[in-house]
Amino acid sequence: MNPLRLYLFGTGSWFLAYGIQTVTFAWLVTMVLRESPEMVGVAQMTMLIPTMLFILVGGSLADHLGGRRMTIIAQSVAVLPPLFLLAALWADALTFRIIILYAIVMGLAQAFVTPARDRLLAQVAEGRIQRTVVLANMTQFGVQMVGFVIASFAEAVGPVPILATQALILAIGVITFTRVIAGPAAPMVAERRMVRDMLASIREGYRTVAASRAMRMVFLQNCAMGLFFMGAYVVTLPLLVREVYDGTSSDLAWMNAFNALGLVTTIVILMRFGDIRKQGRALLVSQALASVVLVIAGLAGVSFTVFVSLVFVWGMCGGITMSMARTIMLEAAPEDQRGRVMSFFSFSFMGAGPLGALGNGFLVDWVGAEMALVTTATLMLVTILIIMVSSQLWRFEGPLHTV
Repeated sequence: MNPLRLYLFGTGSWFLAYGIQTVTFAWLVTMVLRESPEMVGVAQMTMLIPTMLFILVGGSLADHLGGRRMTIIAQSVAVLPPLFLLAALWADALTFRIIILYAIVMGLAQAFVTPARDRLLAQVAEGRIQRTVVLANMTQFGVQMVGFVIASFAEAVGPVPILATQALILAIGVITFTRVIAGPAAPMVAERRMVRDMLASIREGYRTVAASRAMRMVFLQNCAMGLFFMGAYVVTLPLLVREVYDGTSSDLAWMNAFNALGLVTTIVILMRFGDIRKQGRALLVSQALASVVLVIAGLAGVSFTVFVSLVFVWGMCGGITMSMARTIMLEAAPEDQRGRVMSFFSFSFMGAGPLGALGNGFLVDWVGAEMALVTTATLMLVTILIIMVSSQLWRFEGPLHTV
């Protein structure tokens, strides 16, 4: 099997497990433990904070050690938390503290897997970065839907077999990544100097991102997406399913599956019609439309069927946004800094995510899930309109090295 196919299979294992986790974690916190909106926000924030704190270190390590090696190490660590949670459930000892410990370790694993996998993607892309990004995104969200379906049975069969499946899938992914051939390993001298050079390496990545106006704007909109959209996705929407629609794990799975289906639908269209040249314009328009869709979902008082249909449209917008943003950053990054540049890209999203999760938890408690959704979507729309009129991202087209 060629390196790209092995990469996609290994990546698929992470996101299949991540799809299971997305539903199961939210279900355990919101519907099994019946935590308050504030505590739901705290739990999701705890999952995101380790990623925010260590993802820049993860990017630098990926550049020093290589994306393949770092992916193998970090995904191996990620096998352990679901086994730990499984043991707690088996012993009937599940508590909010156990959930928090699970979230911390999974967040740490995410901090090192994400930039390492992005660096490895550039190595196996063979020069066609945008198309490889689109293909990777299609794999990511396609298998996530399968994960959501598996997790939808949590209420029927219990969480123990679901978590065992999650751990097994992650372990299979580790084995797959050991077979990826992605160029020579980093020189041993670089490895010995790694700790001493870490801060200098991160500063170099920061200067690279800061030097490009286009990458700065992508960074800014990514921060807004983490603050407003991620917080809504991991906190407000599960609470809305619980409090407005009296939902179950199956309903949570349907909501997540339709979001992922929207993403995959857009990615299939991109694969069919080829690369988008005006990447900045596509990114901004998709973000503006996504904001409007969420405002409608919060204001209209719709049935659950209509609600998940709106989440599907929101996912379609997200498919364009994520593909264009990652393409912009990867094409602009120097080859020897892609791990660091992509860690800044992920940091902009994950760094704002904990604030978004916590803020959405308190917002739901103050104004209710529906108005919280309207509020965050409106703030996102305002941010995108400001970027649209005040930056060159709207007019950008083609390779970004000259921007």
